[in-house]
Amino acid sequence: MEEKLKQKSSTRIKVVLFGPESTGKTTMAKKLAAHFETEWVEEYMREYLQKKWDSKKEVCKPEDLITIAEGQIERENQKTKTANKILICDTDLLELSVYSKAYYNEFCEPAILKHALNNWYDLYFLTNIDVPWVADDLRDKPEDRVEMFTKFKNALQFYEKPFIELKGDENERFETAVSAINELLKSKN
Repeated sequence: MEEKLKQKSSTRIKVVLFGPESTGKTTMAKKLAAHFETEWVEEYMREYLQKKWDSKKEVCKPEDLITIAEGQIERENQKTKTANKILICDTDLLELSVYSKAYYNEFCEPAILKHALNNWYDLYFLTNIDVPWVADDLRDKPEDRVEMFTKFKNALQFYEKPFIELKGDENERFETAVSAINELLKSKN
């Protein structure tokens, strides 16, 4: 199991869209990947849990988390091979750990947290809650947006992860993210 949670080493710049549900992470990941003509890593948790909901009308349980974590890292490791200088990640294991603690009484599978902290990303984009809530089958905390945003921000601060907050409309967020990635590219050359 532990081996399946490890990031493969890479010279790619890796950035993560990070934050509560319904804050525009996937939209921004797609847009950034198109702009930089590179790969983006889709969120495995959403696909896995949507299939579970559609087939059994069941929600996430703690025993699903390792499978979700393994699926996320597998996707990331595959996309790392074909990305250009940058890989855009629509979530990571740290995000999974924040959700785990929020939903399961502060519990997070130790292996997930260990690899969340060992895996490396150059920058996190923390997505603010200043965009409209969009309901779907899986989203369930519209009234807890401030609390959830605080949990995500606190995790980045506590674990001393480099991050920039994305706020404002889609164009403002995009311009902020592109500028930050361009700075990363300059620093790597």
